[in-house]
Amino acid sequence: MDDYITKENPVRFIDAFVDKMDFKALGFKKTQPAITGRPGYEPKDLLKLYIYGYKNRITSSRRLEQETHRNMEIIWLLRKLRPDFKTIADFRKENVSAFKSVFRQFTLLCNALDLFAGELVAIDGTKIKGVNNLHRNYPKTLLEKKLKEINQGMEDYLKEIETSDQQETGITSPSVSELQEAIDSLETKKDR
Repeated sequence: MDDYITKENPVRFIDAFVDKMDFKALGFKKTQPAITGRPGYEPKDLLKLYIYGYKNRITSSRRLEQETHRNMEIIWLLRKLRPDFKTIADFRKENVSAFKSVFRQFTLLCNALDLFAGELVAIDGTKIKGVNNLHRNYPKTLLEKKLKEINQGMEDYLKEIETSDQQETGITSPSVSELQEAIDSLETKKDR
């Protein structure tokens, strides 16, 4: 399975990034399995799935569940785990505030690794506005506004995921017996 995922594949970065996180400090729930019963899915695995979904514009829990059955990258990332859509959706609902911390931490990491195109700015004592292009001038009020927009964007994305899950609640797949009945009726029609 490892041969299908190249060394440069972004899935490997997602795997390494999530494995290094302290889930208790970030505020994720159910980081320690209960003493009784079978342990549930690790939050690390479900977070890897959500980050992969974010990267590939898959917002629906049902679509993420489908991808765990057919997408080689996700199968490798989750080590062949296949959580159902309800488990995926519940994980997100229980850990909304922790998701925000992860988004911030991811942004800080990308900034530390120079993955953003930052420019060096030097300021001396004179107050001269030279080329004051609106796209390159960030006073404190504008930075605060941008941070609010970023936080609102995170909220909107989480709401979009919730909406797509709610829209799909009425969709059901036919059972194996229903599929077999349909196949049998089609074969009798073919024989006739």
